[in-house]
Amino acid sequence: MEQIYPDLDHLILEMSDGDADFQKQLTMAIHQGLVELKEVYGIGSSKKDEEKIQQIRHKLKPTLSMFELSHIIDELQRGKEIIESDGFEGVRFESHFLRLEEKLDLAIKRVHSLMA
Repeated sequence: MEQIYPDLDHLILEMSDGDADFQKQLTMAIHQGLVELKEVYGIGSSKKDEEKIQQIRHKLKPTLSMFELSHIIDELQRGKEIIESDGFEGVRFESHFLRLEEKLDLAIKRVHSLMA
């Protein structure tokens, strides 16, 4: 089975410059950010609150980019385009939201495995 985000541990190690405490804090911060993204995006989706979704997307985009979580960035971009063209109604947004949740769950699980 292919490992999800195989370079993530290396990127965290490189960013922490060998400092084990900082590495642990950084890993926990990434995990918390991903969990927050999933929760806030879900709330924004259920309330059809484009601003809430935009805010969390902008808040986490630097972290997602820095740690090469491009699958999530790409899905967030698709969601933005869907909301702008179709709004929250319909199969397109619902499908996007399910794909995003799957990708976030995989990333959260991967980061969690690095915390052990």
